[in-house]
Amino acid sequence: MYERKIPLYLNCGLDLIGEVLYGKWKIRLLWFIHEGIQRPSELHRKIADASRRVLNIQLKELEEHELVSKIIYPQVPPKVEYSLTEFGKTLIPVISVLGHWGDKNQERLRDVILRSSKNIPVG
Repeated sequence: MYERKIPLYLNCGLDLIGEVLYGKWKIRLLWFIHEGIQRPSELHRKIADASRRVLNIQLKELEEHELVSKIIYPQVPPKVEYSLTEFGKTLIPVISVLGHWGDKNQERLRDVILRSSKNIPVG
């Protein structure tokens, strides 16, 4: 069984959001499910840089945090679909605002990210 090495800090809203949305692909998974992409294979095609294993782990965590629900259809082969819960839908406006901010500042953000990845001092 998994045992956390780092203690949980749930003292404020930002701590809680970080705990629920921490993971490289979670915000994109939520957005794509919102857009109607529901099957794991479709999600993997949209996020090809991620391994299936990592996407499955992050989808499971989103399900545990009650942001998405998973439906398994009893057929052979099994069919799985994800959808946003009502609680998960409340995050879509927040993700939208973050996306717009990223679009508005994409040139600056790219520059800062590329500089920091090359260890070039800022300023």
